[in-house]
Amino acid sequence: MVSSSPSRGNCGHGFVRHRICLACKKKPRSVEGRAFDYLFSGLHLSHEAISLTKHLTTLISIYRHKKLYLVLDLDHTLIHSVKVSNLSKAEKCLVKADESGSMNNLGRYKDRLVKLRPFVNEFLEEANKFFNMYVYTKGKYEYAQAIVRMIDPNKVYFGDRVISRQESPHWKTLDLVLADERGILIVDDRLDVWPDHKRNLLQITRYSFFKYDRGNKKAKSSLAEEKKDESIKRGALANLLKFLKEIHNGFFSCGVEEDLDSKDVRSLIKGHFIPKRC
Repeated sequence: MVSSSPSRGNCGHGFVRHRICLACKKKPRSVEGRAFDYLFSGLHLSHEAISLTKHLTTLISIYRHKKLYLVLDLDHTLIHSVKVSNLSKAEKCLVKADESGSMNNLGRYKDRLVKLRPFVNEFLEEANKFFNMYVYTKGKYEYAQAIVRMIDPNKVYFGDRVISRQESPHWKTLDLVLADERGILIVDDRLDVWPDHKRNLLQITRYSFFKYDRGNKKAKSSLAEEKKDESIKRGALANLLKFLKEIHNGFFSCGVEEDLDSKDVRSLIKGHFIPKRC
């Protein structure tokens, strides 16, 4: 633990920013641990500081706010985006719909058309009452920031808690989430990107609105081509929200007087949950 008034020789340099220790104001010879640039530019925490921060933030969240943690993927979980050049002939009309604003939940990022999943706004508003939320995407930093501005323009739900390919180029990991794993739920359409944290994972049905999907054009007609979409009331996000509330209720069913060590959201998942799309 870093002392608030460390002497010259005993500072552990737990919290370093731009290579200057925030406690002793000196420049460490070497810096261990992990970078957390997505929260503050140049921020680096030692392994001990990470462990301490995860524990304290979770205690405060649970005991003071009665909130757990929710890590949300973007692509095919909350949105589907595609390059305009990859739209099918029948989907080209969506470009004009975006320009005129005649279609809800449709946006634009550079050369990409972005479709928000039905119920996403209602989902985030309600989930925010029970969870501190992160976005974790394999997309690039600029892309992630732009999409999050579409779904959370005032930073009400995610704040600066947006983790992208810049911080996590290979696999997704809860090491970058400053909370105890026992209080974290993950929602993602892919299992393979979370090699070490499948017990925390709720796999959601993949949202594919456009015909072009991960470099391939689907043989069957897309939702966009058929001019239809997932159900708002019975779709994947609506079903997911119900299950998340059940987990939250189960976690707090005996109150928060119990020792945190005896509570674990992973024991409430009981296998991978796949909310179906209707």
